[in-house]
Amino acid sequence: MDINYVCRHCYVEVGSLKQNDCSLDGLGFHQLTEEERQSMLQYKQDGTIEVKTICEDCHEAMERTPSYHELDTFIQ
Repeated sequence: MDINYVCRHCYVEVGSLKQNDCSLDGLGFHQLTEEERQSMLQYKQDGTIEVKTICEDCHEAMERTPSYHELDTFIQ
């Protein structure tokens, strides 16, 4: 099973891990609340886990335009 990190705004792949490289507990997923898990983690049918994160470009855009923080996504 792979773990893919994808930007929640622009959908670019930020990185990926093989499950053999780490454990889910080692990544801290067990510390997320159920609400955080539902908003950040998506379990694909092939066993892959997609983790929604924010890439550097979108993070910088959010720093320049703080009102973007109010939006679920700001890139159409």
